[in-house]
Amino acid sequence: MSDLSVARDIPDLLEKIRQIHPIIREHAAESEAQRHVAQETVDAMTAIGVFRTGVPKRFGGFGSDTREQIDVARVVAQADGGTAWVTGLLNSGAYVVGWFPRQAQEEVFSTGPDTLVSIVLAPSSNATKVDGGYRVTGEWRYNSGSWHSQWAILGAPLHDDSGAFEDNAIVLIPRTDLQYKDTWHVAGLKSTASNSFVAEDVFVPEHRVLRVTPAIEGDYPGVDESSEAPYKAAFVPVLEAQLLGAHLGMGQAVLAAVRADATKKGIAYTTYQRQSDSVPFQLALARAALLLEAAELFTYNAAREIDGATQAGTYLDYATRARQRGQQAQVVANVKDAIDLLMTAHGSAGFAESNSLQRFWRDQAIAARHGLTLPDTGLEVYGRWLATGENSNPATPFV
Repeated sequence: MSDLSVARDIPDLLEKIRQIHPIIREHAAESEAQRHVAQETVDAMTAIGVFRTGVPKRFGGFGSDTREQIDVARVVAQADGGTAWVTGLLNSGAYVVGWFPRQAQEEVFSTGPDTLVSIVLAPSSNATKVDGGYRVTGEWRYNSGSWHSQWAILGAPLHDDSGAFEDNAIVLIPRTDLQYKDTWHVAGLKSTASNSFVAEDVFVPEHRVLRVTPAIEGDYPGVDESSEAPYKAAFVPVLEAQLLGAHLGMGQAVLAAVRADATKKGIAYTTYQRQSDSVPFQLALARAALLLEAAELFTYNAAREIDGATQAGTYLDYATRARQRGQQAQVVANVKDAIDLLMTAHGSAGFAESNSLQRFWRDQAIAARHGLTLPDTGLEVYGRWLATGENSNPATPFV
């Protein structure tokens, strides 16, 4: 194993991730059994700087753009899907800290660039205005990476001191102010520790509150002309894109494994001694590969548009954001369909508990149900815009 030192840049980080694939794979089953990523894996990833991907450069991070965020999670996912899902979400959390006021950023990264921040946007709580901030009470499920995180970004509807609704927001709360509730008992992504955080009348100062309505239009309190370009990205497209790397990597891992076995594995109840000689198998392989290639094209086109806009100092218009909701949702659907094809083509051996293929299959199937990338929701957003040209969708306003 190579020296586990912090990478110089993202290309170096991607190579170092590939070098620790054996560590990630070795502990994948253990991570799933204990329902959180093994500490040995987290330590190895921390040592090379994986969790600095979304951290602003001024705090010692890589300040990565959208393409880089996607690639980091993608390469981790080629070893294990659950580990990659945690990687993508924790890096997304660190990235979103860069939108908060500078005081909040300094608090989070005061202990260094390896601080881990989980993120749940769902506003399953209540925040009431008090002097200097808000009192927050609520419970947030599906906190991927919560086992390891030191801070959490959590959705909270804001109310004034008379109880009137002000806006939806996300708030930054240290783990020490939150209770931990074991609620993540699921069929896939078992290793992600996507458990619940609970707040009971926790005070959140104003500088750790970010209002969603202005943020959706690119108004972030911690971003100004001097800020690094990646933090000027469009709110919804960039957060959605940051979820896609894990999907791509899982699909690529399954395709590679099925191809590798094709010349060594026969097909039961046929005369084929090698799957690779079967035309139906070849067709399934081709269909799956093309679905994954299309998913990759959609993903990197989205990243190119998002990052191109930040470099140009512009903000993606509604039409582009709506199209991206559709395309990015299609990425998830494509990967799911490709893995289903590959699992069927590979045969029943792929579903053995000892076979990592079934873990990739389960992990991606659960990841595909994430609310932000549900295929039908994304298609509804894009389809409504195509049909009406309206710059709003009351059923799915998060665009």
